[in-house]
Amino acid sequence: MMTLRVVVDQILAPVPGGVGRYTEELTRQIIACAPRGCDVEGIVAAHPQEDYDRLEDKLPGLASLYRSVLGRRELSLAWQAGLLGLPGRGMVHGTSLMTPLYKHDRSLDPATQTAVTIHDTVPWTHPETLTAQGVRWHKAMTKRAFKFADAVVVPTHTVASELSERFDFGDRLRVIGGAVSPDVTLPDDADAIADTLALPEKYALSVGTLEPRKGLEPLIEAMAHPDAPDIPLLIVGSEGWGDVRIEEVVARMGLATDRVRVLGHVPDSTLAVLLQRAAVFVFPSLAEGFGLPIVEALSFGTPVVHSDAPALIEVAAGAGVVVARDDRAGYPERLAQAMYQVVNDVELSTRLGVAGLDRARAFSWRDSAEKVWQLHADL
Repeated sequence: MMTLRVVVDQILAPVPGGVGRYTEELTRQIIACAPRGCDVEGIVAAHPQEDYDRLEDKLPGLASLYRSVLGRRELSLAWQAGLLGLPGRGMVHGTSLMTPLYKHDRSLDPATQTAVTIHDTVPWTHPETLTAQGVRWHKAMTKRAFKFADAVVVPTHTVASELSERFDFGDRLRVIGGAVSPDVTLPDDADAIADTLALPEKYALSVGTLEPRKGLEPLIEAMAHPDAPDIPLLIVGSEGWGDVRIEEVVARMGLATDRVRVLGHVPDSTLAVLLQRAAVFVFPSLAEGFGLPIVEALSFGTPVVHSDAPALIEVAAGAGVVVARDDRAGYPERLAQAMYQVVNDVELSTRLGVAGLDRARAFSWRDSAEKVWQLHADL
């Protein structure tokens, strides 16, 4: 029996974010499409027992769970310093840079191999949108990946190109993107959920962790611009780092408190209702490696407005309205104008919806998982 060991700790992180979603959905499908004679083991840091139980509920079919004696922070620092490996040999797949990377000789034992996932190049391109510690850790782990990883997975060709400008990974790079979770499906009680949320007839929606990189401040500034559509903005996402205070920006811009609503984290069924009923989905992120919320919005035929971050342009592939970020002072105005155009131009909105549905079909977690198995088979 061959075992693929997958680092799944991001699912249990305080703020799982997009990487947590990626880890959960990809691992679930890796388990589902495991070749005959292969099983999947999870790798996690030390957590309370209820977290392990929750993880195993999320990943049915997981053969076993390797539990480190170190907590998440301590384990990440140990792996950064190369002080701790894994017992035994075998295939390891890291769904993020939090992966044990150390010297091994694959020529002597082809089954001992490590693949690591690098989701973006933000530590180099937009370091100001991360904590200083986060920048240092990501750069250090990328250097370890360059030295020790047998393969490096990236979510887009954009990230592959940007990463190659800094590290010559050569043919070790593989592009494996994300997709929409099957759990983000319109439920039977959609009307009841909409009533509970008191959803307005028309609204703009944005989804993402509340942190500086997501561009929420210019988006709220856009809502105060005279060119903005006269509809409320709903924001879905957990609080991240950076002390992003939505209510303070709303007050500073002189907006009514009901013009911008922060819903926090919501269940997948609620997210589906919000996406499906939005007049426009706005993703103003300043830097991204993939931008999964865009694919989720496209899958419901919801017209999308997004920034010109190169990875977002690649993922949307013309199915959304692109807004340039180059002039920070003018960015809110351009966002406002793009939103107004989409909300008030029925022909444009309809065309974007059709294009979005078509584009979303290009992404599949099953396909991504099969590419992971093929990657390890090739190694």
